[in-house]
This record gives sequence, C-alpha cells and structure tokens, in this order.
Amino acid sequence: MDHRLRKDKQFSYIYKKGVRKNTHFLVLFITDSKYKCYKIGYSISKKIGKANVRNRLKRRMREIVRTNSFAKDYHNYVLMAKEGVQNLNFEELLKEIKEVFNK
Repeated sequence: MDHRLRKDKQFSYIYKKGVRKNTHFLVLFITDSKYKCYKIGYSISKKIGKANVRNRLKRRMREIVRTNSFAKDYHNYVLMAKEGVQNLNFEELLKEIKEVFNK
C-alpha cells in the first residue's frame, strides 16, 4: 500500500484545513480522511541544505514513520522540517518525530 501524498493540491488542502502540531524542529499537519489508509507527505525547504542533505533527511523520516507506525488510519499528514533538523542524528530525529505525533 502506498501511503504517499503526491499532488500539490493535497498538500495545500492539508496546510489550509489541518490541525498543526509543533516541536522545535518539526511541524505536523493533520486532517481527517474518508479513506481507510493514512497518507503522509514530507516537506523539506531548500533552506535546510543541498539536495543530498534533504534527500537523506526525507529517507530517514520515511523510515521512522514506516517502522514505528505513528500514523493512524483515516488521517492525512504532512510532516514539515524546520531549519536545524539536518544536524540531528537518527536517534534524535526519532525522538523528535515521536514527540510531534504524540502531541
């Protein structure tokens, strides 16, 4: 099952209508969905770093969400990274994502 948000329209809708949860390095937008499976998108600004830094961060975020099943069915999410998140190691990023999903 593919859990990715792909279209810009989906991201815009979630930014506009979603509930916002913040930590120091991450922002999570959550909306309800009429479909059973969850969908999640990752947003990383060009301010974070060059493409290889952003891609590594996105791979880490995807793996953490996939293996820990933080996302619940019937919801859509956008996980947005803030500046400074590129300096976190894997364990610190895991702790940060766990904190934002538990808020």
